[in-house]
Amino acid sequence: MLLPVNVTLGVVLAVLLLAAAGVAAAARLGRHREILVAGVRAAVQLAVVAVVIHWVVGSVPLLFGFLALMYAVAVRTAGRRLTANRTWWWAAAPIAAGVLPVVVALLLTGLVPVKGIALIPVTGILIGGALTATVLGGRRALDELTARRGEVEAAMALGLLDRDARLEIARPAASDALLPGLDQTRTVGLVTLPGAFVGMLLGGASPVQAGAVQLFVLVALMAVQAVAVSVVLELVARGRVHRDVRELGP
Repeated sequence: MLLPVNVTLGVVLAVLLLAAAGVAAAARLGRHREILVAGVRAAVQLAVVAVVIHWVVGSVPLLFGFLALMYAVAVRTAGRRLTANRTWWWAAAPIAAGVLPVVVALLLTGLVPVKGIALIPVTGILIGGALTATVLGGRRALDELTARRGEVEAAMALGLLDRDARLEIARPAASDALLPGLDQTRTVGLVTLPGAFVGMLLGGASPVQAGAVQLFVLVALMAVQAVAVSVVLELVARGRVHRDVRELGP
């Protein structure tokens, strides 16, 4: 066992969480309360999920219901990171566009069985990757359009359509959302050994099997994130996702 579940682990986790919040507060990053809340929420949610998974692994309807819940939470989280107005629900599109085809392909090919013990972690990883890409790509695109409103208007004055003018300005910034996944894939095995690889080894798999699973996860994540960024960029360019005037500031 990599980490024993005991009092010592709880104390170490509490100290690390307080240290993270303390550093953020001392550096005036403005996120120390969010760090504390995120840490406590993670502990509670993982405890609940550990119990729930015991129920859903044996029932296909419950399994897909749990996956739908994961997706809904991801949509809500991503949408609210993008905008405070009602257009937040459009975050459902990039996440679904990235994750659904990959999951369907895995099920149809038999690479992943319709079992909770396999489908939940794989789908969770993909939804998490799509969530991150959607938030980063969408926020960077919206921030860029806000900061460079004059350039967008100038492009439109030259004859470009609204969508095309916004794309020209926002596309380079939105593409930065792909960098974390690219860097992780480029440096895998040299800088870090990601969770899937380590988990497979601890579960008794051979290094070759663990490497194959980790390679699949990384490549699938790049595909999911590329689709998610492309879709959210298109939504921003078409004005489907936008920020209200009060969100833009002066």
